[in-house]
Amino acid sequence: MPVYIQFQNIVPLKKKEIQQIRKLLNNALSILGIPGKKFTIFFTNNELIKEYNRRFLRRDYPTNVIAFPQAEEREYLGDIIVSLEKAREEAEIYDLEFFSYVIALCFHGLLHLLGYDHERGVYSPWLMLKNEIKLTRELLADERVIKYLMGREYMPAKLAVNVDHVATVREARRSYYPDPVHAAVLAELGGADGIVVHLRLDRRHIKERDVRIIKEIIKTKLILEMAIDEDLLKFAKEVKPYQVTLVPERVEEITTEGGLELEGRVEEVRKAVEELNRAGIKVSLFLNPDEKALELAKRTGAQIVELHTGIYAEARTEEEKIRELERLERSAYLAKELGFIVHAGHGLNYENIGPVASIPQIEEFSIGHAIVARAVMVGMKEAVREMKNLLLLARG
Repeated sequence: MPVYIQFQNIVPLKKKEIQQIRKLLNNALSILGIPGKKFTIFFTNNELIKEYNRRFLRRDYPTNVIAFPQAEEREYLGDIIVSLEKAREEAEIYDLEFFSYVIALCFHGLLHLLGYDHERGVYSPWLMLKNEIKLTRELLADERVIKYLMGREYMPAKLAVNVDHVATVREARRSYYPDPVHAAVLAELGGADGIVVHLRLDRRHIKERDVRIIKEIIKTKLILEMAIDEDLLKFAKEVKPYQVTLVPERVEEITTEGGLELEGRVEEVRKAVEELNRAGIKVSLFLNPDEKALELAKRTGAQIVELHTGIYAEARTEEEKIRELERLERSAYLAKELGFIVHAGHGLNYENIGPVASIPQIEEFSIGHAIVARAVMVGMKEAVREMKNLLLLARG
């Protein structure tokens, strides 16, 4: 049989399951038009796959599957490594049957061996996903896995750069420099997919002037963060940013301290969303990664949710960090199921972005303070480029 199966530091699957995997993968080779090709699947645990990721891919965290194509030998495709431990964790999060999900991960790895790549170009991710769904539909007929695949995002995550803290430095001396407008242009040149500004009620950093000029000069998109306030709503409708993100705000806070509280405020938020939508502005709600908050958000009519990553970012122990990462995973999946476009942000930096950036349902990350702080040392273009590369690496 051309499919070889080995186990590394983990309890093997049952003999019947191993036979089923071989049969399905041989059938997959036939469907793909390459019967008789050979490859090896190594089933392992999170610790070992993390070591493979660290050593060969510069990712210091476990993933569900990685593949190493063999280009030098025509008949042998290469090696696939699957973490059964990670597969079990994700199957529970996504409410999938474990063994079916393992098979789907094997299909995913096989397509990588054949050169498919969900991180390159515009059509490559679509083509890989199309083949994954085809194999799953014809060989597994598991509707839950098919639905999961159809809702999965493979495109590289986008980066929206918040330039508020450039204005913070300016306001420290009540000067005219550094100008957040200049920072926005440089951020775009570094690869930013959008520019974020938070026009606070006390105007402590970003001013109306900044928002207006940035809107006119940038080539990507402007995201305006703001509280629900009559004057701010009027201003947003005048400027017409691509998106408004509604956030909670307290005058005494240093930075936004948590997600928007929707309990008892759904109608108020819904009216603000409708008002902005009528002006042609998409609306995002900044929310804690919480099931109840997401379900309430669905009643507001907002198109996007931005998951608050602050608790994850501030976690002091590995156990806390993993727990919060799992909350973000579950919330991102639920938000996608509810029909939202999923974004995330707050407290993310060059050290902690990797694990959360690998969550496939999150399409865009909003990052400001860490990039501006890095820009002090290396310049805005380079700081943005470094962060963008980390996002690409996390999905690669």
